[in-house]
Parts: sequence; C-alpha cells; structure tokens
Amino acid sequence: MRPIRLFGPVDCISTWIFKGRNTKKVTTDMIHIKTTPKTVDTAVEDLTAAVEKHKFGVLHIHDLQATMKKKGVDFPHACQVLEVCNPHHAARILTTDLRVSLALPCRITVYEEEGQTKVGTLLPTQLMNVFGDDPDMLAVAREVEDDILAMIEAAL
Repeated sequence: MRPIRLFGPVDCISTWIFKGRNTKKVTTDMIHIKTTPKTVDTAVEDLTAAVEKHKFGVLHIHDLQATMKKKGVDFPHACQVLEVCNPHHAARILTTDLRVSLALPCRITVYEEEGQTKVGTLLPTQLMNVFGDDPDMLAVAREVEDDILAMIEAAL
C-alpha cells in the first residue's frame, strides 16, 4: 500500500493513512483533543511539568507560528508542538520493530483555534495498527498512551 498524506480539519495535525481505508474513521479514531481555558503559553508550561512528572522528557518544542514568521509567512494561530519521549518505552518498542521510529518521538500539540486553546495528540495505540498487531508492542503503546492522556489532563 502506498501512503498518502491527509491534512485533517484541525490546524497543526496531520496523519498518515493508507488508500482503501475509511479516512474519516481513521482520522477521528487517531486524534485525541481537549479544550482548556488556559492560554497556549500557560498550557505548554503546565504540559511540560506534567511530561516531566510522568518520567518523559520534552525533546523539543516547535513554535509553528514563530517559525513561520521567521520564514515570512503570516500564520495567525498560536501552535506549539512538543516532542516527548520516555527512553525506556522507546527502547522496548524499537527493539521489537525499528520501523516504529517513523512515528517517534510522540507529539503533543497545544494550539489556538477559534478563540479556544486545545491540547491534542495522535493516539499511540492507533498508530501501532500501521505496524501490525504484536501484543508486546501494543502493550507498550497502551502504557505510553495512558501516560500521554494523563499528561494532557494535568495540563488542562
């Protein structure tokens, strides 16, 4: 199957899907988004603290609005993408299937849309479907997903 790039209805989030699949279902099932009354900057600060509390690290924060401005593009939405990782989980899953490195590190996005701040991620358990149904990999993905969802809740 050849992958095609699909941009979803949400700014800053895109997913890889495969021809022949129900794209609406795949996109909906893969995305987890929550709304918070906080500003983007405050939500990012709180999310960073939650990431560290769950023994993950923030590898990098991409400020898409600032980056685009440097490139001469006027992007009206605040959008920050945090790359997060727990090296122990990463090692466990990459030892089983190195192709999973295509989906790492995990990303959590904080952005402003229509006056609301949203925090979202692509669900690791759904991403693993691309790589097969190995029960050990799915167990690690479930652990990571549980941690990421808890991080998001803590940041709200």
